[in-house]
Amino acid sequence: MKLSYNWLKDYLESDLTPQQIADAMTAIGIEVDSVEEQEEIPGGLEGVVVAEVIECEPHPDSDHLHVTKVNDGTGEPLTVVCGAPNVSKGQKVLFARIGAVLPGDFKIKKSKLRGVESMGMICAEDELGIGNDHAGIMVLPGDAVVGTPAKEYLHLKTEAVIEYEITANRVDAASHIGVARDLYAWMRLNNIPCKFHYPDVSAYKDGDGNAIPIDVEDATAAPRYTGITIRGAKVGPSPEWLQKKLISIGLRPIDNIVDVSNFVLFELGQPLHTFDASKITGGKVIVRRATEGEKLVTLDGVERTLSASDIVIANADGPMCIAGVFGGKESGVSQTTTDIFIESAYFDPGSIRKTSKSQGLQTDASFRYERGADPSICEYACKRAALLIQEVAGGHVEGNMQEFYPEPIRKEVIDLDYDRIEDFIGKKIGHDTIEKILTSLAYDFVERRPDGAKVAAPTYMVDVYRECDVVEEILRIYGYNNVDLPMHMKMSVNATPKPEPEAVRNGISNFLAANGFVETMNNSITKSAYYAGLKTYPEERCVRIVNPLSTDLNVMRQNLIFNGLEVVAYNVNRQMTNLKFFEYGSVYSRDPQKDGKTLDAYEEHPAFGLFMTGTPEKAWNYQPAKSDFFQLKGYLDLLMKRFGADLYQMQAAPAPGDVFSEGNAYTMPGQQIPLAVIGTVLPALAKKFDVKQPVFACEINWNMLFTLVKRDKVHFTELPKFPEVRRDLALLLDESVSYADLHKAAFKTAKKLLKSVSLFDVYRGDKIPSEKKQYALSFVLQDPEKTLTDEAVEQIMSKLLSSFQNQFGAILR
Repeated sequence: MKLSYNWLKDYLESDLTPQQIADAMTAIGIEVDSVEEQEEIPGGLEGVVVAEVIECEPHPDSDHLHVTKVNDGTGEPLTVVCGAPNVSKGQKVLFARIGAVLPGDFKIKKSKLRGVESMGMICAEDELGIGNDHAGIMVLPGDAVVGTPAKEYLHLKTEAVIEYEITANRVDAASHIGVARDLYAWMRLNNIPCKFHYPDVSAYKDGDGNAIPIDVEDATAAPRYTGITIRGAKVGPSPEWLQKKLISIGLRPIDNIVDVSNFVLFELGQPLHTFDASKITGGKVIVRRATEGEKLVTLDGVERTLSASDIVIANADGPMCIAGVFGGKESGVSQTTTDIFIESAYFDPGSIRKTSKSQGLQTDASFRYERGADPSICEYACKRAALLIQEVAGGHVEGNMQEFYPEPIRKEVIDLDYDRIEDFIGKKIGHDTIEKILTSLAYDFVERRPDGAKVAAPTYMVDVYRECDVVEEILRIYGYNNVDLPMHMKMSVNATPKPEPEAVRNGISNFLAANGFVETMNNSITKSAYYAGLKTYPEERCVRIVNPLSTDLNVMRQNLIFNGLEVVAYNVNRQMTNLKFFEYGSVYSRDPQKDGKTLDAYEEHPAFGLFMTGTPEKAWNYQPAKSDFFQLKGYLDLLMKRFGADLYQMQAAPAPGDVFSEGNAYTMPGQQIPLAVIGTVLPALAKKFDVKQPVFACEINWNMLFTLVKRDKVHFTELPKFPEVRRDLALLLDESVSYADLHKAAFKTAKKLLKSVSLFDVYRGDKIPSEKKQYALSFVLQDPEKTLTDEAVEQIMSKLLSSFQNQFGAILR
């Protein structure tokens, strides 16, 4: 948001500099991003000077151009071609030299017009941004000094503009008055001379005749609605002072009526809307909920379909605008408008937010309404706008101000204990200081006691309900930096459970990073369309967002796979095709059989996601291997071994077929939930993310993995003194026999002396029956107490072969 320093001083009189104001704003909880000196005209007309036309002749090849000689004070007259009908010899003009940049980012260059070279431009008012006249060049008085910069001659000013951010609960600071009010409380507490006042609206008077009446059909939608009718106004450009105010904060002036609405919005923080009164058919303004499916063309020319929860301002024929969000095209003020209806209201914040999100419209009005506008300022803002419209557009108020306010919104009454407040703050700041701050912030004292008070919080403070909320306001103005740090700090140290989850998680992350993986972070909110038609992750199990930001962010993710595919697509589209990355984050689901109103209907757990795709770049001394399923499985196997687990001792089942084309789901013995799911992502699924290359993914359930970690006990043993013995077997096996089956059988047969088993070759093809395959297995044997003899080794290998033959029908090759 932007705050004009000069505009602010209309309400807060002080001698503080813009930087001092910015520092004070940050101190009271309004974070300032920057303080910039802004030119009254962008660029300050740098390169534009006062010049004199010393020659002026008709262009030899044009009936409307002139060839002039211009003295700009540099000594050498410049040839300039000018198309203005009023240019003549002896005039003092404003001349833009080559290289000057005029408003609208128009750069002056050396050019040739009808064969004559032009070395600059003699300017009109609108070209300089100081007026709207384009009938001819701007002619200066004869006493203007040649060579004087235009900025100096026109007395152009610079203005300090403060750019700042507010938190969601500080919508009261989204206006010049709101910031001035907080600064006044801070200055008054710190004894800095200042005066704070609201603009005077005492000149407002109701008129004669009949005002346009209002009919609020739903009081919950619009608890307060105020309107004033003005007739006989003339729509046109705003006066210079109003345009400059809006331009200073980055707004484009439109016309005097719309500009007044925007001015009051950024002055008071109260959104207004102005209607062309002639478009209000039926003779009254109706505030109601929309009919489901009702249509309205908004100011941007888009036809929008409304829902029954939307609030609309309507006439007898239908909606005129979406209340608190966006105006309608037909009912808006135009150049032919003479009669105006001014709306100032307080709408239900929840309804406005819902409409804003569903329609995809984020406006200055909806930003304030959905966070909670001040209901007490509606009447004042309406009167302020009426007076300003009369000032800049003429006209008169017709009839009385119309208002609907059946149940005034009460102020929140809070009981305060001054001693407890000081305990909260951590410093004895004094009861007088507390009362001084609250008085400056417009709190009403309902009851005073020596040790406390009952106060009514102002209605502009939408989040103040409890004593601790008031403490926050007091401390914000008093200053956090003014609370002394104690010399001694007392703290209790809690014993950390072993193993520590965070340390284990960091250890896993470091392991993956050491193996070339890069960590990513993704939004837990995703689109429901990803889950349409899936059986493993059905859409009905998605945890839905009640008020989604968009249809692309409307559910919580059920897995990390889809986020990983988004990352792959993003990188592949930017020529980064070789990827190894991981993510740690939570996944969510719900039980559709339950009503969703109880916590047990929802499930959340953290998970690790591992992803590989592509081929590393070639090097002169080696040929890199493409990413594949077995590479990723190798990393998973290494990770499991760090915690004393073996994938081949787990129960393996096929990975979900609607996500993976091949792969496994590994479950620990005695468990129902898979520890890890790994495989090749289904090409059809990857294609939905515009990914055409193979992607290999693994998702590890953190809760199950941590159970494994807690179970793992580390034992230290002496290094073996006796050598290992290696033997290989080549076995002909049925296709149905897996390496995992052989692995388990081998350790069951020779568990005391068998140290490891590995598969180093798989062969299918020539001289092998079609339903058969050949596995080449390597066995490592070791006795910790003695050296194994050939006879002992052969005996063990015979047992292994016999076991494979009996259990799997293996044939030794």
